[in-house]
Amino acid sequence: MTIQEAQKRVDEWIHTYGVRYFSELTNLAVLTEEVGELARVMSRRYGDQSFKPGENPDALSEELADVLWVLLCIANQTGVDLTAALEASIEKKTRRDSTRHLQNEKLKR
Repeated sequence: MTIQEAQKRVDEWIHTYGVRYFSELTNLAVLTEEVGELARVMSRRYGDQSFKPGENPDALSEELADVLWVLLCIANQTGVDLTAALEASIEKKTRRDSTRHLQNEKLKR
């Protein structure tokens, strides 16, 4: 599925099952919540914390997808074409950082 197709499918789902998009500020809060859930899984899976009883150690893909879902919602409701935005971001980073990381000694360790 392309990013454009994902944006369309989320939009169709919202209008079929979700009634309407939450407000932009509510979706920002939901995004923050979802990123927090992702951080919890990451800190337990790759960090020093352990999973609590009942927590799913395999929830990483689910939490990443939840973050993506809300990002797609915000893009749709604000009129952002994420494919074009990502292409522009890659171009910007390439111009700005084309040699920066290659010369970073910290990354060579």
